[in-house]
Amino acid sequence: MNKKLKLWELNRVSDEAFKSQDKYPVTVVLDSIRSLTNVGTFFRTCDAFNVDKIYLCGITAEPPHREIQKTALGATESMVWEYRESISDLIVELKRDGKKICSIEQTVKTTLLQDVEDLSDGHYVLVFGNEVNGVDQGIINISDYIIEIPQFGTKHSLNVSVCAGIVIWEFTKKWID
Repeated sequence: MNKKLKLWELNRVSDEAFKSQDKYPVTVVLDSIRSLTNVGTFFRTCDAFNVDKIYLCGITAEPPHREIQKTALGATESMVWEYRESISDLIVELKRDGKKICSIEQTVKTTLLQDVEDLSDGHYVLVFGNEVNGVDQGIINISDYIIEIPQFGTKHSLNVSVCAGIVIWEFTKKWID
């Protein structure tokens, strides 16, 4: 019989153990995410996929906040995060540190998500933009890659936190033994 696992059977690590374990070379940057539930979902997703760090920029709300906690379910305590007012300054700094900037956006020239396995190794910074306006054009202009999730329906848009789950998993797969 294939029995569903109970919460205590999931072999979860403590917050302290999670913080000290080696992380995948992926950093997530949120630029002016309006929805607090989206912010919380990013924290939970980044925890699940062992992301190195989250940067909150612009109008993105910071923990602690009740609405963030509803979807983060404690991941604001396990994830390393930092607020930066200016995403432009942050991206320049991360690029200078040798990290590869990947804006998640639809543009004229993109790398399709299924092709990220072909990207060279390194530390990737995944930039997710505002729910209405997306990633700022100035950030797109200095990005190393523009990553697009292929879509086949009529809307050609996904909720930004749904998009994050798909993209972060695709990058994380590169380092799973």
